[in-house]
Amino acid sequence: MFFSYERIDHVQLAAPVGSEDQAREFYRDLLGFAEIEKPEQLMKNGGVWFQSGNVHVHIGVEDAFVPAKKAHPAFSVKNIEMIKTYLAGKSVDYREDDQLPGANRFYLSDPFGNRLEFLEWE
Repeated sequence: MFFSYERIDHVQLAAPVGSEDQAREFYRDLLGFAEIEKPEQLMKNGGVWFQSGNVHVHIGVEDAFVPAKKAHPAFSVKNIEMIKTYLAGKSVDYREDDQLPGANRFYLSDPFGNRLEFLEWE
């Protein structure tokens, strides 16, 4: 091959039309992502974009929304135990998973039912 993949530029998750404020409460206010401005020509499509470091999450809205139950982004994090403590302190339910050797990980659903994975490699 004469090309290579460098990184994932962003992950787009779907949400119901009109749910941008819920997305802000979850991704910005709870998880600590910064909201970034969408390009003007894309604003008419709705949705909202977030970033934390090199991690970009785009929330796109769709009329016939169905949450992703199995498909999911996986966020590699530092100090995963601190995130668990933080979420527990906010009464946020998450599900720990020990099925991946060498990884400390858990799953969390966003307000729309999309599955999110958080992991730290040992």
